[in-house]
Amino acid sequence: MTEKRPDASTDPWAEIRPYQDDEVAEVLSRLAHDPELLDALTRFRLPRLSRFMPSLSRTLASLAIRREVRGVSSVHDFQMRIAHYMERMIRTTTDDFRADGLEALDDDTAYLFIGNHRDISLDPAFVNYALYLAGRATVRIAIGDNLLKKPYVTDLMRLNKSFIVPRSARGKRAMLAAYQRLSGYIRHSITEDNHSIWMAQREGRAKDGIDRTDPAIIKMMTMSRRAEDREVGVGEAIRELRLVPVSISYEYDPCDVQKARELHALHTSGNYAKGQFEDIQSIVAGITGHKGRVRLTFGTPLAADFDGAEAVAAEIDRQVLAGYHLFPSHYLALEALGDAPELVDPSGITDADRARFRARLQQVPAELRDWWLAQYANPVRNKAGRIGD
Repeated sequence: MTEKRPDASTDPWAEIRPYQDDEVAEVLSRLAHDPELLDALTRFRLPRLSRFMPSLSRTLASLAIRREVRGVSSVHDFQMRIAHYMERMIRTTTDDFRADGLEALDDDTAYLFIGNHRDISLDPAFVNYALYLAGRATVRIAIGDNLLKKPYVTDLMRLNKSFIVPRSARGKRAMLAAYQRLSGYIRHSITEDNHSIWMAQREGRAKDGIDRTDPAIIKMMTMSRRAEDREVGVGEAIRELRLVPVSISYEYDPCDVQKARELHALHTSGNYAKGQFEDIQSIVAGITGHKGRVRLTFGTPLAADFDGAEAVAAEIDRQVLAGYHLFPSHYLALEALGDAPELVDPSGITDADRARFRARLQQVPAELRDWWLAQYANPVRNKAGRIGD
């Protein structure tokens, strides 16, 4: 169905919402002529030509973009092009992908999917792919404005049905207003547009492998409804949003060494200075790196019997952990650390699993190995209620 763009005077979410169909042609034309995007593409695909003949390389990149998006006139068309690359990525970088639980959810009902967060772009991409395979509509994706440092990145993300989560607003009043608008947009998408949403259970990826929901996310989600009617409790506001926890588990994380490096730096020096393009590099590494097997589990919608944000967060955590799939890599990491041997289940670990694990571990710098291992071991501890032991 073609989305109609509201009049600007009646569109309070124009600055944060995904692009709509009547905006696609203009955005694609802008991307085909964006010098930063063209330079980024040529440095990646045509490094020698971009160095010695930058003007020609930009022209070629512009022609390639226009050829790639020929015939794309809607958001759905754009996402179908992405589906082609998603299929190729799964074929070349994963050994298996499975999704469970979606069959228990209504086909024509919008849900607020809230999931654990391991990869910047792939977590919602795998949710979308599972929906696509099931013949269902894809989700609108929450993305922090800290990742949108380049106009062309913003354009690409919003074309792919991303909406913007404010993290850079200055001052308490400005941040409160920004979150009030965001909360209103989420509620509008679910209850008025009947359009599903994906959000992470907390800001930033779980670099240590410990998945926990931030209650502040729950408070943000419900603040618009509760401002409208102060007698509505958190539980009822959550029920109206049809919140469904989602678990994603990767056998191997292509960004595991980078995450270990950040954790090591924070532990040894108390700070970590992220590079200017580090988030973009993480996105590329996540897409192109080998992930082994990937499992996705959709939980059940939350009811209204919650008396506060902390109780909602606890139920999300329960479902995320229950649906999280433990691979041999998780048990082998715990085994390598030499603690909690009673939690190690060797029954499903093959010699090939051990060889693959050892080969990856050997590539990790010695000073980062404990942090690398902890990322994989912590989900085992967490499912057993042993975090902090």
